[in-house]
Amino acid sequence: MPTAKEPTLTLNSGAVAATGTWQVHALAQGKAMATITTMLKPLAGNKLKWDLSAVDSMDHIGAQLFWNAWGKARPAELQLAPGQEEFFKRLETTGNLDLPRPRQQRLTIVMKLGFAMLLFFEHMLAFIRLIGQVTLDVGRFIRHPMRGPWREISSNIFHAGFQALGITALVGFLIGVVLSYLSAQQLRAFGGDVYLVNLLGMSVIRELGPLLAAILVAGRSGSSITAQLGVMRVTEELDAMLVMGISHGFRLIMPKVLALAIAMPLLVIWTDTMALIGGMVSAKIELNLSAQYFIGKLPDAVPLANYLIGLGKGAVFGILIALVSCHFGLRIKPNTESLGRGTTTSVVTAITVVILADAVFAILFNGVGFR
Repeated sequence: MPTAKEPTLTLNSGAVAATGTWQVHALAQGKAMATITTMLKPLAGNKLKWDLSAVDSMDHIGAQLFWNAWGKARPAELQLAPGQEEFFKRLETTGNLDLPRPRQQRLTIVMKLGFAMLLFFEHMLAFIRLIGQVTLDVGRFIRHPMRGPWREISSNIFHAGFQALGITALVGFLIGVVLSYLSAQQLRAFGGDVYLVNLLGMSVIRELGPLLAAILVAGRSGSSITAQLGVMRVTEELDAMLVMGISHGFRLIMPKVLALAIAMPLLVIWTDTMALIGGMVSAKIELNLSAQYFIGKLPDAVPLANYLIGLGKGAVFGILIALVSCHFGLRIKPNTESLGRGTTTSVVTAITVVILADAVFAILFNGVGFR
């Protein structure tokens, strides 16, 4: 194979003569490309006579260098060697290549609202299907209790209930202290110290206890449920269960729903107790109300109906948290980004649903539990 000659340009009395090899392998040697580019730059736009007949060989890269120096137009005086005409004829017919620009899709407010509504109804439809599937699985469990997932239920009760006793006790106690302290400051100004038990008992047992326990469980156990199902999706364990004929709903979703339905009322009792203990401590310090007076006054201040409403709220909140967490866990795609985003969305949605359900309870039982 003949050795490639270095491409050169010679300017002589208004004529430019090119020699050497104008191919990519010759232009890539050393600083040939930079040298040729520097020599062609001052010649661009000048009406010169170009002689390429002495060029040994040329390819499209070399032809493109000349074409760019000529301003993408053939000069008036041009002398070519046989075989070079094809390169420049192809460049002339091709013209300027304009790359397609990415189409910018501008969404109006109405379009964004429409997409949000479609996504909302999609989630609602999938959530209703999930409720129906859980209902069927519960019916199957009732018909054949010996074949039910008892281990899964007990395991979820342990993780969602027993392991949450510490954080709910701490937060409940502190909320009781703060609420009792602030209420005592106001009641003392009006001489209504004895009504602190009524205020604290009604607010904690009927509203704050169930809501506080539900929010803590949604942030703690709800995120854990979503992350667990999401990891099973990423590792393809859910697909493996389907291949083996194991139902997701009966073995994964239903045990979590039943476990939270059982554990949440117990956590509500525990949270109420710790909040009332915190309230008693603060009442003793601020108003010098003894614990015996506080405990003796509490049954008369808070009717039994409020206690039952609080327990009912706990069971409903637990079911909603489990359903929402499982819903978003099953919708996670097999990638880590979707796992993080789905877990965050699950916690926020679960807390929002709990607050909405609490508002519904307040409307439905607005005349119950008062004397």
